[in-house]
Amino acid sequence: MVYVERAGHGPDLVMVHGWGMNGAVFDAVGSELAQHFRVHILDLPGYGLSPEPVTTLEALLDALLSVLPDRSHLLGWSLGGMLAMLLAARHPHRVQSLLTVASSPRFVAEPEWPGTRLEVLSQFATQLAKDSHKTVDRFLAIQAMGSPTAREDVRHLRESVLSRPEPHPEALQLGLTLLAELDLRPELRALSVPALHLFGRLDALVPAGVIDCWPSSQASQQTHLFANSSHAPFMTESNQFVRIVLKFVE
Repeated sequence: MVYVERAGHGPDLVMVHGWGMNGAVFDAVGSELAQHFRVHILDLPGYGLSPEPVTTLEALLDALLSVLPDRSHLLGWSLGGMLAMLLAARHPHRVQSLLTVASSPRFVAEPEWPGTRLEVLSQFATQLAKDSHKTVDRFLAIQAMGSPTAREDVRHLRESVLSRPEPHPEALQLGLTLLAELDLRPELRALSVPALHLFGRLDALVPAGVIDCWPSSQASQQTHLFANSSHAPFMTESNQFVRIVLKFVE
């Protein structure tokens, strides 16, 4: 079962967190957005208050689809953004618009495609088998790297993770596998719903240079670059983040 926290009234806005985290990372902006939307903040299977992990991508997507309102604006951060891309591509009748945050259709770097080196993910996978807590903690530090508020961002991220049960090792392993293997550029080229892709200029995991080679589609796809953010612009520049989401949806 997928845990979903709901608040507010208005159009449905579903928010999906990233690897190693849980829905509590959206608490600050979630309360602001709930003044304009019916906000649904979920914990992915195996994370936080959704204790049972799944072992395949298809099972993960089915679990998300089971709690998705009939017609919603879908916002995903990092790995959650990749899952949101897939749902929007496969079920456009359920997704009114797509918003991704610090997310890329291809997380791993390739020639002429900015991303995270595959060796970094391999190191995380090796460390995960030894100490999942330390692995997630290291990932938190990388997410905030470069941000002018890095220390505060890491503290907020750590507090969010620790406010709920730790992620299940199987869920973490599946997430790393998806980050390493997924290539959703064909899905984005065929996307039929309006989309907004948000990036941090200082992001070490999803480099801002990915904007220059972003796959185009017939649907409207907009991008925005947060000048002072790393991998979590909804924390670093939260007020601007809320304004941009509101402007896009309205």
